[in-house]
Amino acid sequence: MDPETDALNELHRRLSGLRDGRVADYIPQLALADPDDFGIALVSMGGNTYRAGKADSVFTLQSVSKPFVYALALGDLGPRETLRHVGVEPSGNAFNAISLEPGTGRPANPMINAGAIATTALVRADGPAERFGRILACLSAFAGRTLDVDEDVYASEAATGDRNRALAYLMRSAGSLRADPAEAADTYFRQCAVRVTAADLAVMAATLANGGRNPVTGVRVVAEPDAVRTLAVMATCGMYDGAGQWLLDVGLPAKSGVSGGLIAASPGRFGVAVHSPPLDASGKPVRAVAALGEMAERFGLHIMHNSGLHAATVTGAERVEREGRTVGVVTAQGRLEFTETEALLYALRDLTPPPLGRLVLDLTAVSTVLPGAATALAAVLADLVAQGHRVAVAARLTFEAVGEERPRTWQVFGTREAALTWAAGADGA
Repeated sequence: MDPETDALNELHRRLSGLRDGRVADYIPQLALADPDDFGIALVSMGGNTYRAGKADSVFTLQSVSKPFVYALALGDLGPRETLRHVGVEPSGNAFNAISLEPGTGRPANPMINAGAIATTALVRADGPAERFGRILACLSAFAGRTLDVDEDVYASEAATGDRNRALAYLMRSAGSLRADPAEAADTYFRQCAVRVTAADLAVMAATLANGGRNPVTGVRVVAEPDAVRTLAVMATCGMYDGAGQWLLDVGLPAKSGVSGGLIAASPGRFGVAVHSPPLDASGKPVRAVAALGEMAERFGLHIMHNSGLHAATVTGAERVEREGRTVGVVTAQGRLEFTETEALLYALRDLTPPPLGRLVLDLTAVSTVLPGAATALAAVLADLVAQGHRVAVAARLTFEAVGEERPRTWQVFGTREAALTWAAGADGA
């Protein structure tokens, strides 16, 4: 009775056969990754976690560390001072490109390597050890558990990181990096080598989506304005030279990494993470991009879509006496998307009696049901009927479940009164 997980599992099954892309090998240790590793995790604003596949496989953050360290630097220096050292404009170039502002040497944004190295150096500390300690503590707070470093990956990055060191020295010569270039690059290598799982990343993304407060632990990790600014930079710069197309097609603030991780944040809804090592030509994980594209379309997640405040979805959850029988009634209104449907399903679960009972789902005030929401509703209703509950739906619109193959087993009526009458009737009537 968990349609969210069912939806992730269905997506995982279909995309597991996608064989495009290659595992990154320019960092030798990353070349050892299993190309069949594939995990999806999602964390809602209620702190609920859903997962599919190898969501607990361990890998290193790599560039997915960048937005979280940027949020930490914003908290240390404030947006104005941070902007003096690192810009916020899309570079239109690859992640390791030399993209420095003429005259100042300032890197274009904190999501490319040059900007990330500069951002790391902005974190306040008395030295590199304290600086990395603060970065690791921040990343751990985002994840809601203590993280550590993969020392083998760190050593591999340090041994092959000449281009990143060159970027640091170039910024130093241009006056935009005031820290020691070798120390700044080394700290950056260590933050990229921090170990996580897709489940960890989903919590981290959800924390940004929740305005900087971890929805699982309840701990405020960064201030809300810093989380908002970080999400904005992710939206315009997080997917490098493909950021514009990503924003058009998927419409979620996101960040990918060459170890195969990808996070996306749906503000006020959830954080999602996918891990799959094979990458496309621009360094984005192929299965992860496909998964997020399908989820965005199915659940209407584009940030430009239907923006604004929503009224409460669940307007009633009560037990009604009818014909000497007790009928549980859950009433909803408005547009059913991911967050709204999750709230509705939890209300249904809470009202379902332990023994066999009678239930009515009143959707007469619902205006729209997106395909993904319809699939989740259909799965729960079918499960309730399969358990032996007597279930009726009152609705003025029809909704189609994605990939629904089994026949509908619950009853549908045009009015709440008709649904209540049937639900309270004798079994078999």
